[in-house]
Amino acid sequence: MKPQILSTLPGYGGRALVSDLAAGFTVAMVAIPLSIAIAIASGGTPAQGLVTAVVAGFLISALGGSRVQIGGPTGAFIVVVHGVIAAHGYDGLLLATAMAGVILLAAALLRAGRLIAYVPEPVINGFTIGIAVIIATSQLKDALGMSLAEVPAEFLPKLAALWEARDTLGPEALAIAALTGGLIVALRRLAPSFPGLIVAVGLGSGVALLLDWPVETIADRFGALPAGLPVPHFEVPALSKVVEMLPSAVLIAFLAAIESLLSAMVADRMIRDSHRPNAELMAQGAANIGSALFGGLPATGAIARTATNVRAGGRTPVAGMVHALVVLAILSFAAPLAGMLAMPALAALLILTAWNMSEPHLWRGYLALPRSELLLLLVTLVLTVLADLAVAIAVGVALGLLLRGATRVRSRRIRHR
Repeated sequence: MKPQILSTLPGYGGRALVSDLAAGFTVAMVAIPLSIAIAIASGGTPAQGLVTAVVAGFLISALGGSRVQIGGPTGAFIVVVHGVIAAHGYDGLLLATAMAGVILLAAALLRAGRLIAYVPEPVINGFTIGIAVIIATSQLKDALGMSLAEVPAEFLPKLAALWEARDTLGPEALAIAALTGGLIVALRRLAPSFPGLIVAVGLGSGVALLLDWPVETIADRFGALPAGLPVPHFEVPALSKVVEMLPSAVLIAFLAAIESLLSAMVADRMIRDSHRPNAELMAQGAANIGSALFGGLPATGAIARTATNVRAGGRTPVAGMVHALVVLAILSFAAPLAGMLAMPALAALLILTAWNMSEPHLWRGYLALPRSELLLLLVTLVLTVLADLAVAIAVGVALGLLLRGATRVRSRRIRHR
């Protein structure tokens, strides 16, 4: 469980530092709008998203088992976090996040990092697409500038409410969302290593400001962002509250483990390296405890930001630590600028993030899967969207293991004939 930074620092030179500084700054420019947008979509505040990027992002890089992993709030948590806040309040989320951190520390000590192999891939793909669908639909109100007092959390009632409010569509908000989305796609294709997200969201927000359009900003909805990190805070919870939050904590820990280890495996392929799974779980545990102490959100390894780090030249954990410090500097000295970002621009960013999460380039391949695997993917997807993420994962994993067992029994019978 030795952190990768202890292996990379011996012999660390000036050229590596310059490369990591450049990569860390680039990733920070991507992380800022994403952290804000994910926090808002989760039912939190922009400040809570930025705090998570700083605290959890620093700890995941400093203690993690991957050389290039970037941590912070991610889209996979939006559905869970939103549900926990709605049911138990933000204090309940903080407790669940801290408990998830403890669970991840225990998993690391038990060397459970390799257990991800037992989660069927169709289950992972199914709930990832399902989460993407939920994220995208949750952003339609802001992207379309609709006047809707409250958007239902459930998928079908949400669609019905949006349809009822169709006459309130705001053309200015739609124009800003379309402009921002188009810029994100164009910059991603023309300059993949350029931090196009912050540029696109900034330009889209700037157009709304210059034209004095009636488009809501972060400051309009949430007020001014605080400068710097809050003071860490912890209260010993009652045992009954711990028991109440345990299911949420287990789900957060499960998602953090899966996404961080998947992200680390993607990074391994990009830099031809091998991560240390148990060290990664240890870092995720520490990061979620740290984030909860500072009032942040659950965190995990972020695949998109990790890939951005690699493309920008980051090759050691120093780049991830620099990314967290740059976000802290901007939070401390440029918070008013972040408050001017337009909500439709952030909505467009999240809709495109959801599209990328769903990995549409793989859809045709899913149709070629064996029927049992395709069914497993679809069942998980539908349950994620229409029921509950915990139910979807539980049913998907159980069904997947049953199908895997049945396949093995069938193979043995064929061999014995």
